[in-house]
Amino acid sequence: MTKDKGLLVVLSSPSGGGKTTIIHHILQQGHSDYTYSISMTTRPKRQGEKNGVDYLFVNEEEFNRHIKKGSLLEYERVHDWFYGTPKRPIEEWIREGWVVFLDLDVYGALQVKNLYKSQCLLVFLKPPSLEELRTRLKNRSTETREQIERRLKRVPREMELAEKFD
Repeated sequence: MTKDKGLLVVLSSPSGGGKTTIIHHILQQGHSDYTYSISMTTRPKRQGEKNGVDYLFVNEEEFNRHIKKGSLLEYERVHDWFYGTPKRPIEEWIREGWVVFLDLDVYGALQVKNLYKSQCLLVFLKPPSLEELRTRLKNRSTETREQIERRLKRVPREMELAEKFD
């Protein structure tokens, strides 16, 4: 690619809001200058997930090494697990002119916007309702009832922060 600069498109929403589904749909359209940034996480793999495809799965010790080395663009502790964005691929893709899609929580999204300002577009996906989110999370069958309730408790704060998105 020979473009002057790339663009980061960050999608955020409460858990179950459809971020990953939308990003995968966009990428399936086949645009040759679009790519997806895979996040690193300490959470266990869910059934069907693959390391290096869905997430970069690491233990907490390795995640902390990345923090200390400064090799993460952003990171957050969300629902008892760490999530972060590896810095090197983002820097390379931006320099090469790619449109990079990221699936981040609201706090990570705001960190990235602070770093990349005009090269970053923040998109917040508002859920149809709290009950619909609850249904989606239950239907995923990947979390306990307690984990679902913990995720839903974040929704009011996430909705407040949506005002800071583009």
